[in-house]
Amino acid sequence: MGTLRAILKNPDDLFPLIKLKLAARHAEKQIPPEPHWGFCYSMLHKVSRSFALVIQQLPVELRDAVCIFYLVLRALDTVGGHVFKPCKQPLAEMQEDDTSIPTDVKVPILISFHQHVYDREWHFSCGTKEYKVLMDQFHHVSTAFLELGKHYQQAIEDITMRMGAGMAKFICKEVETTNDYDEYCHYVAGLVGLGLSKLFHASGKEDLASDSLSNSMGLFLQKTNIIRDYLEDINEVPKCRMFWPREIWSKYVNKLEDLKYKENSVKAVQCLNDMVTNSLSHVEDCLTYMYNLRDPAIFRFCAIPQVMAIGTLAMCYDNIEVFRGVVKMRRGLTAKVIDRTRTMADVYGAFFDFSCMLKSKVNNNDPNATKTLKRLEAILKTCRDSGTLNKRKSYVIRSEPNYSPVLIVVIFILLAVILAYLSGNRS
Repeated sequence: MGTLRAILKNPDDLFPLIKLKLAARHAEKQIPPEPHWGFCYSMLHKVSRSFALVIQQLPVELRDAVCIFYLVLRALDTVGGHVFKPCKQPLAEMQEDDTSIPTDVKVPILISFHQHVYDREWHFSCGTKEYKVLMDQFHHVSTAFLELGKHYQQAIEDITMRMGAGMAKFICKEVETTNDYDEYCHYVAGLVGLGLSKLFHASGKEDLASDSLSNSMGLFLQKTNIIRDYLEDINEVPKCRMFWPREIWSKYVNKLEDLKYKENSVKAVQCLNDMVTNSLSHVEDCLTYMYNLRDPAIFRFCAIPQVMAIGTLAMCYDNIEVFRGVVKMRRGLTAKVIDRTRTMADVYGAFFDFSCMLKSKVNNNDPNATKTLKRLEAILKTCRDSGTLNKRKSYVIRSEPNYSPVLIVVIFILLAVILAYLSGNRS
């Protein structure tokens, strides 16, 4: 009923939702016949269905390399105690977890993990659920890795080595300052951006992007996730996860967990807005990175998550619900983003719309209002200067639909029947 109600309110979500559902079904059936590749793509769907869908944008050779890159980093992360999204906690926060690995065992594995990917026999039993399966059967990942081109292997090895060293460093290092925050996000996400840029270049389809631009692509996504997932992370059992830098939250409360209590609502929202403002500093770099991409498939692969991120920040800004429950874009809007994000004009339009939405929520009494508005104006100027805004389909400003609710229900039922029929034929 929730989905139907949302469609009645936003009827133009309907067709993108149907297309997204069909694309997801198609992606789930694209499992290679070889046992090791079949394992890798099946595991990718289990550890990240959204990534498994977006990766379908890429040509086969590059898709294989990105799939293995992702799984290698997931395995590294499992040894480390789940440092990056969806489990992003600093390793120091996991030392009391029953499933964690003793530090004296963990650190040498993290440091040498980049060498293990060349060993078809290596595996290390740790993690839970699908992550345990990944670690127990890591030989499938190694076998697939060894079938990649040398340039792909070298890129994956380099980033795995650097990320392993960063994880080992943060076992004994907390996120105190904003510089620590940037460094932490660099290790768990910025390096992913660098690695993807290396893989794109190795494919021959893109020039090698600068490290600073690649890093910003990762940091913008990671910081958005950290902001959105405050409540989930702070309530984590057996020990909370804390990623927001003390330099920011200590201006508003004595302890990070105090932000979730109703009596601190005003301070909590101010702190939240401070965090969002911090993340906006990466947007112009992200726009530059995407502008420089040449290959349409790589462009969509990179652009869709970035548009999702700015949309999520627009939802989270000045929103006390971040400290009460889950704040995210509705499924129909997500489907629209995936369907509409095809060119740089689409990206400029989306960033313009979501930045306007965010700007409309800025309260001049907010302690960071001036800084927030300055960063938003810079983003809006970049989008205006592109000269492409007249080509966009707005995500924010739309007229009220003229559709009859009864007609919408009938169309929805008919499309559901068609979808069931198509799905049956694909089986």
